[in-house]
Amino acid sequence: MLSVAKVQRRNAWRYYVRGVAFGDGRRPVGQSLKGALEKAGLPPGVWMGRGLAALGLTAGQTVTERQMELVFGQLRHPDADRIERELLDDGADPETARLATVLGQPVEEIERRKATPLFALDFTFRAQASLIVLWALGDDHTRRVIERAHERAIATALHWLEDEVAETRWSSGRQRAKAPALVIAKWRHWDNRDGFPLLHDHCLVLNRAQRPDGSWYALDTVRLYQHVVAAGTLYTLTMTTEVCEELGLATVPREVTVGLRPVMEVAGVEQDLIDWSATRRKQIDQALVGITDRYVKKHGRLPDERARHGLGWWAAQDTRRAKKTPKPLEQLRAWWRASAILRFGRAMVDGLLERCRAAGAGIRARVGPVVDTALAAVDVAAVVFTVRRAFARRHVLAEARRHLLETLRGRAFQPGLDDYIADRALSRHSRQLTVPQKGRRTPAPDRLTYTADFAWPHRWWVAGTDGKPPRESTRYERARVASLALQNAIRDARILSTARDEAPAATASATARTGDHDHDHDQAAPHAVDRPARDTALTPAQRAAAVHVHQQAAMPEEYLEGRTTDPATWLRTPQNLDRLAALTKAAEARGRTIADGQRPTADAADHARHQQHTTQPDQGRGAGRDR
Repeated sequence: MLSVAKVQRRNAWRYYVRGVAFGDGRRPVGQSLKGALEKAGLPPGVWMGRGLAALGLTAGQTVTERQMELVFGQLRHPDADRIERELLDDGADPETARLATVLGQPVEEIERRKATPLFALDFTFRAQASLIVLWALGDDHTRRVIERAHERAIATALHWLEDEVAETRWSSGRQRAKAPALVIAKWRHWDNRDGFPLLHDHCLVLNRAQRPDGSWYALDTVRLYQHVVAAGTLYTLTMTTEVCEELGLATVPREVTVGLRPVMEVAGVEQDLIDWSATRRKQIDQALVGITDRYVKKHGRLPDERARHGLGWWAAQDTRRAKKTPKPLEQLRAWWRASAILRFGRAMVDGLLERCRAAGAGIRARVGPVVDTALAAVDVAAVVFTVRRAFARRHVLAEARRHLLETLRGRAFQPGLDDYIADRALSRHSRQLTVPQKGRRTPAPDRLTYTADFAWPHRWWVAGTDGKPPRESTRYERARVASLALQNAIRDARILSTARDEAPAATASATARTGDHDHDHDQAAPHAVDRPARDTALTPAQRAAAVHVHQQAAMPEEYLEGRTTDPATWLRTPQNLDRLAALTKAAEARGRTIADGQRPTADAADHARHQQHTTQPDQGRGAGRDR
């Protein structure tokens, strides 16, 4: 997970040096940063990023207090004192010598325009709750594996931002250029302010980047903010995949907030253990009740999704405790283990990893490392369209990474598969809204806006539980229903088309793709659907059935049996009941037709397609268009 905060005040560097750099504690007055870290047994901050060479720094070098003041407090060179002293010795006047050490526009000049300078962005990376529990209570080998995956996932996400996102801007943002070299200072934290485990890193990204001509300009921070979700999903996907592959684990969906997207947690980590470590979640939930009540009294209505997000932020700020005295990791791990044993017993704590491996083995036995890219593209496009209506490539890419995490359950995949699914969703199931203007610069591909031609799913009400009133379906719940309906339509179209063309003795058609509109180019695609090690070729109907079985096995139970798609949890509106009856009737008719080996009549097929409330697969640029 990834969150971002601005560093705007001149003295903000003091907060990081006195608190963040000291394990989010309060450094004693009069102690140097280096001495305080050594005495408390805390790791020092380190430099990272491709822009270090221009400042005479190297990756992994320790961040000093003076460097923090110069770089993140004054936007100057980290070795400005030496450079300024040498220029003064050469006869330069003090003002000229100081300006020679400034990176880009001086802070004083920005403040004279009554503008607030932005010094840096604080990117905070943290793992899922189940991985944090394993890291805190596991053995040394488990801890090292999770920490190594955490570090590699952070590096992967930051390198992706450097390669694909980071840009410098000047002339009030009218001129831009790629900036594939960021300057970053990173600090590692072990716990939250309550002293419970919370593995996370603070990465301060300097709001300056060097152009090829050697000049320094501000970053396009708006663009960085826009890609935070995509970078966060890349971090989560990379870290979860590496840990699961290294330790033989798998993931399952865990619903944190009713109606919203579930979090993929490690299978076998009990909810009680997650609640034990997630103390801040309980405090926020308790404070959110009172804040929501005040909101209702003021506005006369319940908060919508956007308002709930803002209220959650206020609840987090109101319940934030004062800084603590930091402790070394060995002492914290001993205290965490003792606390967990007192609460849950030694057997539950000592057998945590084995239970996770046993649960992961059962999931990995039925979920292979394969992805149906056709269904993945439809799922991604339908979900993003239902949630946003108009979207950009970054939204589709983030959803593609979520799809891989949810479908593969921690299994490894080929690098670049997320980009391939995103490009396929945009090219085959989306429609470009951005129209290039004559005489103006053509917008970059990641600045284009898209929409889709899928049918917009109707809202419904979900019956309340535990005495709670009914609630309106969320955008995510409507997106899941729309996606599953489209995927089922494509599966039906595959089976129907292949059933017409196949003959029992026609073995030569085993590799044919005729009528399979979603797979006519999969042979040449870099990411195939079927396992590459199959001994014999399958017929089109067998391939469709195998993919269907795999997707059903890989689909999280939240989608198969949870409130998202279970009609028993819907409030019984006539529209939903009619759609459900029509889909059920059509599916049963097609199943009987295929089981009897009869060719489905055109009238029956047309009637089934007419009853579905989604757009037809080959209508316009809809779900099944693949040509």
